[in-house]
Amino acid sequence: MDWSAPWMAPYRALGLCLSADLAAGATVAEALNRGLLGRDIRLSNGSLRFVPQASLPEGEAYEVFIHRTASVPTRDNVHDLLNGLVWLHWPLLKAGLNAGHMAAIARMGGVLGPLRGPLRDALTVVDENAALLWAPAPLCQALARRDWLALFVTHRHLWAQSRLHLIGHALMEKLQQPRKPICAHVLLRPTESGDGDWPDAALELAWLERKPFLPLPVLGVPGWWAPNESPEFYADPQVFRPLSGTQTR
Repeated sequence: MDWSAPWMAPYRALGLCLSADLAAGATVAEALNRGLLGRDIRLSNGSLRFVPQASLPEGEAYEVFIHRTASVPTRDNVHDLLNGLVWLHWPLLKAGLNAGHMAAIARMGGVLGPLRGPLRDALTVVDENAALLWAPAPLCQALARRDWLALFVTHRHLWAQSRLHLIGHALMEKLQQPRKPICAHVLLRPTESGDGDWPDAALELAWLERKPFLPLPVLGVPGWWAPNESPEFYADPQVFRPLSGTQTR
């Protein structure tokens, strides 16, 4: 794990502790449980803990097991390490995602069919590939228009007033090998909205079901990757695509 990458900054201190435990021989579940020491993260049916993947009974859905036992099945791999790291950093968010899955399952009469439905699909996108962006209005407007030059060149200075926080553990796993096309599903909040604790609060499930995500090639973020210091970096329509039928300025 490369904890020095700028997108890992919010997780770095805890990540280094987890890595030290792993280097000493702990399993991923054991290292994450040590990260819980001194903290009581409460879910619907108990205090959060991490358990080996083998604890998940055959035939029981992952999200249902988490809800029933307050336990997260965890494999010894980077993907599940990062998932647990997000649980430790954003416990209310992750608990809200689990509650959202259970609400969607209840809508279907408690029966898990072959189709997950729009709400569970959206919750999975958040869990795996989302990022949270608090930004001044000009950046929010430019992103909504896919006006990449305005977003990354004209208003580049405004990124110093913004916060981009990755929460998708699959997204962070992909960034272990950075590639220009890697894209996040962004949930956006203008900094002027004042909701600085979002999203560590009740998730707006009806809003999420409408899939309000905006695409963001994360390695275009100023300070996140050296090649983007050149404006020509953004002249790549295969990555920085305009909205259909529009031209960026």
